[in-house]
Amino acid sequence: MPNIKSAIKRVEVTQKKTEANKSKKTAIRTVIKQSKAAVAQGTADQDLLKKTQKAVDQAAAKGHMSKQAAARAKSRVAKAVNAAK
Repeated sequence: MPNIKSAIKRVEVTQKKTEANKSKKTAIRTVIKQSKAAVAQGTADQDLLKKTQKAVDQAAAKGHMSKQAAARAKSRVAKAVNAAK
């Protein structure tokens, strides 16, 4: 544990940011899993696809996932939704 006041503050700030980022990444994974589950159940539609793509785009814009990972996730969900039709 650090002894210097500024180092103590950095540890606290880092912990808060880590928790926030973790929850955001979890939320993104949840949206993608919900989309896959909807495709498996046959209830997937274009509104769900738009919701998923928006969430993934926002995550990529905020830096919670890379642009390539976002593109890959969007592509896989879109492919699954279109194949389910």
